[in-house]
Amino acid sequence: MSSRPTFEMVSEPSPMKLGINGLGRIGKLSLWHQVERRYFTEVVVNIGREAGTSLEDIALFIEKDSVYGALHNYLHGCRAQRVIEDLDERKGRMVINGTVVTILRRHRNPRDINWLDHGVELALDATGRFRDPTLPADHDKGSLRGHLAAGARKVVVSAPFRISDKSSPLPDDAVTTIMGINEIDYDPTRHAIVSHASCTTTCLAFMLKPLIDSFGPKRFLSVSMATVHASTTSQQVLDHLPKAGATDLRKNRSIFNNIILTSTGAAEALAQVLPEMGQIPFIAESVRIPVSTGSLIILVISFQEVPDKPWVDREQINNIYRRYSAQMPRGYLHYTEEQNVSNDIIGLYRVAATIEGQVTHTRTARVAVDLSQLIPLEVLENIPETRVEVPITKAVVYGWYDNELGSYSNLLGDRVVTRAESMRSQ
Repeated sequence: MSSRPTFEMVSEPSPMKLGINGLGRIGKLSLWHQVERRYFTEVVVNIGREAGTSLEDIALFIEKDSVYGALHNYLHGCRAQRVIEDLDERKGRMVINGTVVTILRRHRNPRDINWLDHGVELALDATGRFRDPTLPADHDKGSLRGHLAAGARKVVVSAPFRISDKSSPLPDDAVTTIMGINEIDYDPTRHAIVSHASCTTTCLAFMLKPLIDSFGPKRFLSVSMATVHASTTSQQVLDHLPKAGATDLRKNRSIFNNIILTSTGAAEALAQVLPEMGQIPFIAESVRIPVSTGSLIILVISFQEVPDKPWVDREQINNIYRRYSAQMPRGYLHYTEEQNVSNDIIGLYRVAATIEGQVTHTRTARVAVDLSQLIPLEVLENIPETRVEVPITKAVVYGWYDNELGSYSNLLGDRVVTRAESMRSQ
């Protein structure tokens, strides 16, 4: 598989500045994406604390990565030289691949960052800490709206929304979108806070949308998925005593040595970007495994067969993905019949989901249904036989995704740029 498709989004360089809050995995890789793209004249990164002994230490952290290698090699190939230069300790400034990057090291609370002083109108919150769009800007533990109070006009969130008060609806100025799925749901005149869901939801949406569009939601009896997910920073390197009040004790076990059962918010976020899923019973499960990135979704669908349509089979499903892969703008969906392992999809550029068609499979069986258990007897009195056989096809589809850079951070970068372009046109 080629790691770099030939397309690029059409976007002229912008005089705007981008703010990134957080320099964890997604924050760092979002910075990589933006310095490669060179759309913004400057990127202002807030880490909210001192790190190492100097700005050079932060530059080395940005430059080197245990998963994707050195930044200059990622950008320009194996013979490239360092692309970080002109470090200014006093101003907290450096130049990365021609893009000015300023590092802020004082404030953790979004409302205190003061984006306005730095000319930042668009902020990306990549901390994973601030996910509730209902909290006020002055919330004592910080909030997404703090970015707006600090001078940003728009905020993009690198995580699904999580509303603490379950009785509170999603505010009118907040929306969840995924590039290539429901990006048109964003209204620049109304939405100030935009979630880009999660890596798992992104991959799952691209696996389901072609099938929903082709078969219609009424053919789906049920959907379930399990993500075999790479480790994240929520796991411990070695076994660790849980914090007071912790209920998920598995998170404190070593990711080096274990397959760890965990939960996923993919089901809730998925309905926000694919409304049809509200009509379909859906279960999502997750396990974490000892790899640094490269994850897999195993998708299981039960289809109800109907007399006037061909029964669902492996070739039909694969043809749907082939067609969508060829037609999907920006190359977000990839179909392959190669035999892959997780390392093969790491860094695959802007590919939200890689469907491995070779292992798609289906089975059709007739399931006996007793109508008398479902329908009042008076309705059935003229029906001689209440026991009927219903043909049901179960399909299994496998989808790979690079949960850090390739699938998620690169699509997130597209989301950020399209937000910036809509702001320029306002």
